Amino acid sequence: MRKLMFGVVAALFTLSAADTKVGSIIPNADVQATLQKSPPDSVNDQQLRVIDAGKSNVGIGVVHRSAKAKQGAVEHDQMTEVYHIISGSGTLVTGGALVNPERRPTTDRAVRDLSGPSVTGTALQNGESRKVGPGDVVVIPAGVGHWFSSIDGNIDYLIVRVDGDKVLKPR
Repeated sequence: MRKLMFGVVAALFTLSAADTKVGSIIPNADVQATLQKSPPDSVNDQQLRVIDAGKSNVGIGVVHRSAKAKQGAVEHDQMTEVYHIISGSGTLVTGGALVNPERRPTTDRAVRDLSGPSVTGTALQNGESRKVGPGDVVVIPAGVGHWFSSIDGNIDYLIVRVDGDKVLKPR
């Protein structure tokens, strides 16, 4: 499944990469090295690269989440996210309404570098809960709240951010 996901990402870049016209590859060694740098008891979201793919920018990152860290809910105004679970498992809640919603300031690192304008909350009400684990792929459209209500130890996942409005800057 991991090869399939990387193949899909590589194909996406090959078909429409505006900057290089040859596509982009992010080696698994880079993904793993970034995950290894994550503090063990944290939520750590690291953008590896943002690529101009013509009509959209595409952000590629990795996220490490520990059950010991506080988990919050979020809803991104313009960004669709695709998760490919690398290791670990948890319960992901999607949809519903944010509890205690607060708009992230435009100066927030997550807004500037990761996911664009967003609203955070402490949880989601009336969302759909699903168990996710290694190999699973999750698509979360822009405007859909999401939150890990529980994590079994740790969970690591590759994240693809589809940025049709080019909020993120290529790097």
